[in-house]
Amino acid sequence: MDLNFSKNLLAWYDKNGRELPWRIRNYGGMQNLAPDPYSVWLSEIMLQQTVVATVKDYYAKFTKKWPTVQDLAAAEQDEVLTAWAGLGYYARARNLHKCAQHICDEFNGQFPKTEIELLTLPGVGPYTAAAITSIAFNQKANVVDGNVERIFSRVDKLEEKLPAAKKQIYQIAQKYLPKKRFGDYAQALMDLGATVCKPKNPRCETCPVSRFCTLSGDENVQFYPKKTPKKPKKQLKAHIFWVENVQKDQVLLQKRAEKGLLGNMMEFPSTNWLDQDLEAQNIGQKLGEVTHIFTHIKLVLKVWKIQQSQLQQVAEAGFTINLQENGKWVNIGKLDEYALPSLMQKIRKLAEG
Repeated sequence: MDLNFSKNLLAWYDKNGRELPWRIRNYGGMQNLAPDPYSVWLSEIMLQQTVVATVKDYYAKFTKKWPTVQDLAAAEQDEVLTAWAGLGYYARARNLHKCAQHICDEFNGQFPKTEIELLTLPGVGPYTAAAITSIAFNQKANVVDGNVERIFSRVDKLEEKLPAAKKQIYQIAQKYLPKKRFGDYAQALMDLGATVCKPKNPRCETCPVSRFCTLSGDENVQFYPKKTPKKPKKQLKAHIFWVENVQKDQVLLQKRAEKGLLGNMMEFPSTNWLDQDLEAQNIGQKLGEVTHIFTHIKLVLKVWKIQQSQLQQVAEAGFTINLQENGKWVNIGKLDEYALPSLMQKIRKLAEG
């Protein structure tokens, strides 16, 4: 263990760390200000699979609407999903709400302080538990995200490919943990990876820990960490329908099942998502196609605008539309009040022209 690594990194962080709305800066550890665990937890959940710039607005919206974990726990799940709409990975929102309720029911509204207890919370995995332990409570924890994996794979010039290399990277990171300022150190690593040790065009000449890094200044540094090639995304196809009641200026919306993609989110009616081309007679107005990328799936939707009176014709033309019992007619001008994910917003934009 080389404590000069953490010393150099923390000195850099005190001068160059990012100012973020959920972050408490202690500048050398002198102010001894304690971060709010609720803010740390909320930001960490939002930052999973999402960039900081996008998260800032959502974080502000959530903390204004639900300033405490008790406020969030008391909300309806549909409210939370509506506020989350557009941020993606909607299981995070459902687990966020469940987690808030669990903290209030099982921990009297107080966040647990140990990784073991934090891991019992819905939606909290090893990384998030370590981050909360370290950042919110300044306890020793090995916080390893994608930024940290990149840093230490370069420090040791690790040839093993991700994801197999994760265990080895975790062990390397463990060796460099400091003896104090654990939360600042964790955030310093995140900032170093985001602003200096970047995936492409890393700024080795400005890195505060370059002398510890095997690959510093090496022309091949951007190829680390090495990664196993990803499998091609599975492509699914479907028809989706903007069903209008023109007389009432309404459109048909329904809620998806809780499990699966876009669970409990609102949608426009569609056929099943299949891995084959779907053909049928033209009914109504064909608006075009929308493509949407999920983690492991590429979805291609043919978008149709039809009238309520044409639903039976659609079925007779060979479409099998999944109409849910929870379907409702919604005023088009009030669609913003519903939890429409980004995919459905694309359909809406196409339909409204």
